[in-house]
Amino acid sequence: MPDVSVVGPEAGESIQLGPTVMRILEDGSTTGHRLGIGEITLGPHTDGPPQHRHARHDEGFYVVSGAARFTVGETVYDAPAGTLVMIPPGAPHTFANPTDSTTVLLNTFTPDLYVDYFRDLRDMIAGGRPLTPESTVEAMSRYATEPATDFA
Repeated sequence: MPDVSVVGPEAGESIQLGPTVMRILEDGSTTGHRLGIGEITLGPHTDGPPQHRHARHDEGFYVVSGAARFTVGETVYDAPAGTLVMIPPGAPHTFANPTDSTTVLLNTFTPDLYVDYFRDLRDMIAGGRPLTPESTVEAMSRYATEPATDFA
């Protein structure tokens, strides 16, 4: 019988990235690397990464609580709790929490390629390097992701 993964509400691998916490719920080890899942908690008035494109994976966001703002190219979507946003490879995007409250997003990666990006950011911060747009873009580049400078 295959192993089953059960991650409780306080379990998973939590990665503090400034005012954002990424809790890795599935790193691909249970899914044969077909799917990675994380829970992103954004503090009030928190910007996400620079607008970027993934070449090799789909990314999904489900707004669990609070509200988020997704920018896809030049289009802005305000997304209250209960909203699902799916980003196919090649689509320029970013997200933010422009509100006064905390926002929680369920984040999926198909395949799981991007999970290690968050671990790289954690290690970079632990090594004394600040989390800046430039250092974020550098880490993204290791995971078939590039900045969408035409929409920055």
